[in-house]
Amino acid sequence: MTTHKLISCDSRELKQIPDRSVDLVVTSPPYPMIEMWDEVFVAQDESIRSDLLLGNGNSAFKKMHTILNSVWSECDRVLKESGFACINIGDATRTVNDVFRMYSNHTEIINFFFNHGYSVLPDIHWRKQSNAPNKFMGSGMYPAGAYVTYEHEYILIFRKGKKRTFQGEEKEKRQKSAFFWEERNIWFSDLWEVKGTSQNIKADKTNRNRSAAFPFEIPYRLVNMYSAEGDIVLDPFSGLGTTALACAASQRNSIGVDIDETMSALAMEQLMASKSQLNETICKRLQNHAHFIDELPEEKKQKCYSNTKHNFLVKTRQETEIRIDYIGRIEKENSCINVIYET
Repeated sequence: MTTHKLISCDSRELKQIPDRSVDLVVTSPPYPMIEMWDEVFVAQDESIRSDLLLGNGNSAFKKMHTILNSVWSECDRVLKESGFACINIGDATRTVNDVFRMYSNHTEIINFFFNHGYSVLPDIHWRKQSNAPNKFMGSGMYPAGAYVTYEHEYILIFRKGKKRTFQGEEKEKRQKSAFFWEERNIWFSDLWEVKGTSQNIKADKTNRNRSAAFPFEIPYRLVNMYSAEGDIVLDPFSGLGTTALACAASQRNSIGVDIDETMSALAMEQLMASKSQLNETICKRLQNHAHFIDELPEEKKQKCYSNTKHNFLVKTRQETEIRIDYIGRIEKENSCINVIYET
């Protein structure tokens, strides 16, 4: 069984979460200097509005990151030694005071974690290609006035302290949580081409008209890459609860925090109704592996190993203990949601 908590509060003060109790942080925060997020930052520092109105983009940018840094400080407090933080962030392009420029959000976040002693690990470019005919910015075909089209975001990866070690029961859970050889080859590439997800929210549900959610595949990969079965995963900007869904599908516990109470309620509704959707994800993962094995030449199949739980072939000995369970039922218990798995 896994437990999933969805909390409505300001992530700059995560009083409900004890020190060093979280194994992994996976999140996508509001992006500073992206206009749709201006009011979120202004609500926490009114002087940002004045900076934007007066054309002082640098000051507004720094103040927005000061707010995010308070959240990263709380993440540092609750994250265990050897834990990971994975942050999806895009840089911003914006014209302020008649000057067009890029605001490098990913640089600010890297600097925070570097200055707090984290190991900055190789990042991932999430490419979200657009085919819109007007996607190019600037003066058309003339030189010295056009700008590179920005079609990627960053997934930044940080480790707190030294490499994690696994002993006893934790070692067994790590072996059960291994990923397939072919998944490793895709997931640990530095370029992910993952289609975006719908941003629309029903107007009668919340005063926000866009969710800014990242697609399920992003947290699903990260949760499987950087945690083991039974670990606790925190998303301090949980929105519609995509990270919680990824954790439920991967047999990890989760804590989702959002400052908007209505978003937390929507996330809980979505998780409660997600059994079929998540079981389809689990089934697809197993089917993809079966298809990969079927496509191998016979001489390579003969060199494969047998998985003890599922009785299918796997490429390496490290995959022999993989166990992927379907969800049996999802139940609400007070302010938590419990996910029970079929064994």
